Amino acid sequence: MQSPIVITGMGMVSPLGNNVNTSWERLLEGQSGISTISRFDTSDIPIKIAGIVPEHRHDPAGGIDLDSIADPKERRKLDLFSLYALAAAKEALQQANWQPSEHAQKRRTATIIGSGIGGFPTITQAQKTLAERGYRKISPFTVPAFLANLAAGNLSIRYGFQGPLGCPVTACAAGLQAIGDGMRIIRSGEADVALVGGAEACIDPLSLASFNALKALSTESITPERASRPFDKDRDGFVMGEGAGVIVIETLDHALARGATPLAVISGYGTSADAHHITAGPEDGGGAALAIQAALGMAGLSKDAINHINAHATSTPVGDRAEIASLRNVFGSLLPNIPISATKSSTGHLLGAAGGIESIFSVMAAMTDQMPPTINLEHCDDEMQDLNFVTASPRDHSTQHVLCNGFGFGGVNAALIISKIKR
Repeated sequence: MQSPIVITGMGMVSPLGNNVNTSWERLLEGQSGISTISRFDTSDIPIKIAGIVPEHRHDPAGGIDLDSIADPKERRKLDLFSLYALAAAKEALQQANWQPSEHAQKRRTATIIGSGIGGFPTITQAQKTLAERGYRKISPFTVPAFLANLAAGNLSIRYGFQGPLGCPVTACAAGLQAIGDGMRIIRSGEADVALVGGAEACIDPLSLASFNALKALSTESITPERASRPFDKDRDGFVMGEGAGVIVIETLDHALARGATPLAVISGYGTSADAHHITAGPEDGGGAALAIQAALGMAGLSKDAINHINAHATSTPVGDRAEIASLRNVFGSLLPNIPISATKSSTGHLLGAAGGIESIFSVMAAMTDQMPPTINLEHCDDEMQDLNFVTASPRDHSTQHVLCNGFGFGGVNAALIISKIKR
């Protein structure tokens, strides 16, 4: 019998805070990480809000200090998404106590960090420099900063990890697919430990204008904290977010042999394609259902074993309805009995980083037997009135298995099942 794959370390940078505990506590308190954009001028675009990672100078208790992640010279070579990945990885590796000095261990450590877009602001800034100042002013670090695999690359370089290196670039499923890829690498025997997750930092005028052109973003500006409203009748689109969620995974046998503390089991993973449309899933949720069914199959679980769902739930009418259709497809009459949370209501949608962060929230739900609230869900969609959404405040609930979903443009679907460690 194969040894289960467990999580031994977690790290997070989110709009709610600069570490796992702060983000989790603020999530349970019903706080929102959505605020008015002050990073650049938004007067020429209709989108004024985003889920921005707080800075230490504005939020001493939970903000990020980028100078503590990389010195000014190194920061000139890095896009923000790589800095967020470095911060999250540091926390995860410290918790896992995995900072090997032996070459054999470094060669057996994989690094798989997904991203939906990579260093988008670096690209747009370079284009501006080219247009205004000419090609001679383009930094030689432009390409190494914006390539999507450079979050993984920079982590590998910093820690000397020489195992498999990868980066799923699969839109909003990238973070979950990175975890799934890491599981496969461990199962294949290519690595003993994998640093996996997702990173994103593309809050930028062009990305916001582009998603706005798709009519995908909320245009709320008066009350930013109320803009992300998954499953609510009044939702009008998602809110762009940024951050990173990174975890350390390994087999239970490997973790126990080195004295690490397992936090949770990754019992199931599944991925699939809709083969339907470039931006919208099928109304019946058939493609996403395949991923969820595959995750249940890997876990060896019946559908009645799932105690909680952290939904992908971007807050777009089309996306929310397709996801609920997929859940009805899989769980049928059991679905109204399964509590559902949508943590994007507090963080916004972190694209490629969403799966990394939401998988950590799922771990915390299993570890603490607390289900986080879906804030702003005040008037449930008519088609979902029968469902058991966790709203307003957290709910205590004995939780053995949590389903975490991630779906992206191009019709890519991923589903992960997090299970409680049996003590």
